[in-house]
Amino acid sequence: MEFPEIYSASGLMELIQQIGFLPLLDSGIVGFSAEEIVDEDCGYVALSEGGWEWPLWKWKGEIVTEMPCMYGKFFNKKAGFISKEWWPDFCNYRRSKYPYPTDGSIEEAILSMLHSKGSIITRELRDACGFNGKGMRSKFDNYLTRLEMATYIVIEDFVYPHDKHNREYGWGWSLLNTPEELYGADACRCDCSPEASFQKIFDHLKTMLPEATDRQLLRIIG
Repeated sequence: MEFPEIYSASGLMELIQQIGFLPLLDSGIVGFSAEEIVDEDCGYVALSEGGWEWPLWKWKGEIVTEMPCMYGKFFNKKAGFISKEWWPDFCNYRRSKYPYPTDGSIEEAILSMLHSKGSIITRELRDACGFNGKGMRSKFDNYLTRLEMATYIVIEDFVYPHDKHNREYGWGWSLLNTPEELYGADACRCDCSPEASFQKIFDHLKTMLPEATDRQLLRIIG
């Protein structure tokens, strides 16, 4: 499939709605990422006076809140978008591979804390779960990535700090939530078997990306 060149967040929303799945950055399949599809003027630019501009990076929050769609580290531990139409099948298949964490596990403790707190940025959830001190940030991020890959956690939005002129700056903090809390349990419910969901997704991607190998597609599906 030849993707249209994208110049705006609204254009990217239309594309995600159309194709269902879209990694943000390099997916391992040439041309299949938002970074490669958007116009070069929307890419990362380091400013000569310091700082940077990256319209695509800023669009993420607008897309997940206005479209809406699911966003998180879903594709081989890399971030991307999944439309609400395709989410039930994706969730159905992934959760068959990653059952809900067992009682007493760290993943279960993280999810319990998230349920009790509601929407919460990553660093606040990390502190609430007691992941403080040297090396704890990367360990906690690994647990979050596993929970996102398993579809139990999604990124609801992005929160940016403000400078003294009340301007946003920096890379932003992920605002975490569960898909059920965001859109209700029905948004994650699928009537077919996990195997059927896998086949639907595989066939869809194969049609959309005919030049991709089966191995590349399987890395995307997980």
